[in-house]
Amino acid sequence: MPSISSENYQQVTGLSTPSLHITIATRESRLALWQAEHVQSLLQQRGHSVTLLGMTTRGDQILDRSLSKVGGKGLFVKELEVALEEGRADIAVHSLKDVPMDLPEGFALACVLEREDPSDAFVSNRYATLADVPQGGVVGTSSLRRTVLLRALRPDLQIAPLRGNLDTRLRKLDEGQFDAIVLASAGLMRLGLPERIRSRFATTAMLPAAGQGALGIEIRADRADLVAALAPLAHSATWQAVAAERAVSRSMGGSCSMPLAAFATWVDDQLVIHAAWGDADQPAPLVTAHAQAAIRDLATATALGEQVAAQLRAGGAG
Repeated sequence: MPSISSENYQQVTGLSTPSLHITIATRESRLALWQAEHVQSLLQQRGHSVTLLGMTTRGDQILDRSLSKVGGKGLFVKELEVALEEGRADIAVHSLKDVPMDLPEGFALACVLEREDPSDAFVSNRYATLADVPQGGVVGTSSLRRTVLLRALRPDLQIAPLRGNLDTRLRKLDEGQFDAIVLASAGLMRLGLPERIRSRFATTAMLPAAGQGALGIEIRADRADLVAALAPLAHSATWQAVAAERAVSRSMGGSCSMPLAAFATWVDDQLVIHAAWGDADQPAPLVTAHAQAAIRDLATATALGEQVAAQLRAGGAG
């Protein structure tokens, strides 16, 4: 994954950060707009002029099939990248878990913001926890990762596909199509819907996706001016953690058709990463792996993730 570290940019270059006019390319879902407006506010506080360019992506249009069957999460970012390439926008704000592990040539991940709650949320109008759902109950998710983890926790449940933006998924639950659904806690918190969370899964039970809860900002790789402008927004500890997680996914094939979880946390000065892989087509035990190390930069974080991926492959994953 190309990335441009904003750490110590001004000290290295000796350049101050001039005020810029920045256009943000964003999907038009309520959550995507919240994320773009959040970055807009942060940049405006630093003296930049910021406007939004709302766009509809292929991922937003195709709702009758799972992402793994129609091209993966890259469908959520391609149109935004075209806007960057054509100069209609300067940056794109993404949920990092939706960003492909390898960006196209000429693009770079220029900033990762501090992570929101990375956990998965159990959402139901009938039951307080997953354990309360009766045998044969229907739980909705669009994620292969969540599918294999839910099956490991409750093999007696029906795990049914659930597509659409966050509001659409909640509406389908409210219409009675599901006994419960599983969503990212971060999205519900960002939209001011914490009351919809009946319970949060422990990250040890429902290991998050690589990058879950974090926002990433993509730019054209030649825009050094934007690297400087985005530097104050970057959160080094989050960036290094998600770099390790994304390295696991990249090493394992890097697509949303891979039922893979990877989550890294800091324990003192050590980055500790856990990963899990399952077979989406048939019941089978999860393959798990973990490692930890003192991390100095994005390169050592990436190496740690690659080490965990090697453990998964050795255990039969992939």
